[in-house]
Amino acid sequence: MPQSVFARADAAPAPGTAPDTVSRPTLRLITCGSVDDGKSTLIGRLLYEQNAIFDDQLVALERDSKRHGTTGEDIDFALLVDGLEAEREQGITIDVAYRYFSTPRRAFIIADTPGHEQYTRNMATAASGASLAILLVDARKGLLAQTRRHAAIVSLLGVRHVALAINKIDLMGHDETVFRRIVADFAAFAAPLGFLSVTPIPLSARFGDNVSEKSAATPWHEGPALLPFLETVDVEESHEGKPFRFPVQWVNRPHLDFRGFCGSIASGRIAQGDEIVVSASGRRSKVARIVTADGDLASAGAGEAVTLTLEDEVDVARGDVLADPASRPDVADQFAAHLIWMSEDRLAPGRSYLLKCGAKTVPATVTEIKHRLDVDTLGELAAKTLGLNEVGFVNLSTTTPLAFDPYAQNRVTGAFILIDRATNATAAAGVIAFGLRRATNIHRQGLSVGKADRARLNNQRPAVLWFTGLSGSGKSTIANLVESRLYAHGARTILLDGDNVRHGLNRDLGFTEADRVENVRRVGEVAKLMTEAGLIALCSFISPFAAERQLVRELLEDGEFIEIFVDAKLEDCVARDPKGLYKKALAGEIRNFTGVDQRYEAPDAPELIVGREGQSAEAAAALIVRELARRGVIDHPADASGDFSI
Repeated sequence: MPQSVFARADAAPAPGTAPDTVSRPTLRLITCGSVDDGKSTLIGRLLYEQNAIFDDQLVALERDSKRHGTTGEDIDFALLVDGLEAEREQGITIDVAYRYFSTPRRAFIIADTPGHEQYTRNMATAASGASLAILLVDARKGLLAQTRRHAAIVSLLGVRHVALAINKIDLMGHDETVFRRIVADFAAFAAPLGFLSVTPIPLSARFGDNVSEKSAATPWHEGPALLPFLETVDVEESHEGKPFRFPVQWVNRPHLDFRGFCGSIASGRIAQGDEIVVSASGRRSKVARIVTADGDLASAGAGEAVTLTLEDEVDVARGDVLADPASRPDVADQFAAHLIWMSEDRLAPGRSYLLKCGAKTVPATVTEIKHRLDVDTLGELAAKTLGLNEVGFVNLSTTTPLAFDPYAQNRVTGAFILIDRATNATAAAGVIAFGLRRATNIHRQGLSVGKADRARLNNQRPAVLWFTGLSGSGKSTIANLVESRLYAHGARTILLDGDNVRHGLNRDLGFTEADRVENVRRVGEVAKLMTEAGLIALCSFISPFAAERQLVRELLEDGEFIEIFVDAKLEDCVARDPKGLYKKALAGEIRNFTGVDQRYEAPDAPELIVGREGQSAEAAAALIVRELARRGVIDHPADASGDFSI
């Protein structure tokens, strides 16, 4: 890290600070670092010394300190922000706590974030809206893995100014050597992280040394105390000088004579009469009005919530981005991004997630993991998946093009989250690095003969019959019987069986969750090609995960995907065990076996359920073929009884 970026302890004022006579804008900051480094105590001490605690709060704090405190007879300032009962009982921070206070020089919104690795996702959420990070280090322990992880995450999320608060210096006898060693260690570690300023401060949050004012206990420290530094540090980045970006959050149509587009200006300025472009479609228009609750404006800038009306009737929907025609955002369906994985379920490349960028939500898949970040060394490690709190660099693909800017250029239009489609939980937070233009010169070739022509020649409607269920449930047996009946009826079919496909197309895949996802993704693409040929594709696969079955459904046209759940009980499958696989799995000889040590997600609303209550394979096959006739996939036979027996 350049010496001009890392502020020396004896340099005052620190880089990036402004004269203390200037009133500064509100500062949004976070405290972060490893567990028990004193983050909550520091915030409580700041609030206490700035008289930001009401009398009744102080009385309650003194009472709670006796009950839950960890500082003997002294007030435990951590309890001011550790408001959850579980936090007080365990003496840790779990959720993010926001506190507001002000001094004559500046107002502050400070977020106390948890230090436990388990709650790293909470810390990342808070960091995404911060301009400065107070990174605490326990002087007794030095830099820990979680210290490094938090430093990497705040850098990744665009925080460019850090106060390196080396806490509990009193427990080390206010030793300057300890302070200098930690500063040097962090300087070496953080060199690649791109911080604009790092200001080291020795302090004792419990006793107030170097918190609000300089302490006589550290005469060797000639730099600022923490609060004076926060009051004067200049972290403001002008968003008005950037290209105009306006993500549409709502289309306001109260009556026939008004159609406005509501949202907050992410960057740049806009004025009446300015030309804009709808990023995704490329359609242009001009701004007719800038409407607010207090009346129309002649112009508006970054951060303002407004409603724009346009001179022309242009198709604009929620999630579209209005932009400056001379400086448009990227529009692509593939891009590279950094991901912070926040789910206990590991990332499965090829699985369909929902990607939410601003107000736009589209299905997306991680197509490749380029590397995983080693938080101890900042090295790049090979990875096939990401686990909870891990950080990786990945390629993503969306089903429709997305308008975005690289996160380094715009923190609003360059940030996104991934949502698990099965649970609706946030699976990851991501920041876009750049668009992938690998397919911009590839276009679909127009064909003279299409799917409808091939289907008409075959005298049938294309469809995918997707048989899903546990191993040993009878999927392949039933699918084979159905194809035989369809063949006898004159239908054109293809049967894709799980075991057979793994001898060729998917022979490189194992049975981990990630490999099972890729297995189904490939088969889904093949099944889609079969429907293009006008065929009825029968696919017999365990396909244990609902998200992948949904992904295949979305590849096809409405009504083409027919999910058939072969619902056999696990104990019946184990007893049947036609291939002897359950016996091996239960003995530990086979790993990642569905139903034993890997979950199976049963369909919520399949088109058909067979195999229940002792239903035979022949009866199930007959039921399926009758259902295909009812749906118009094949013609009804001349036999009115609907007997499709061979």
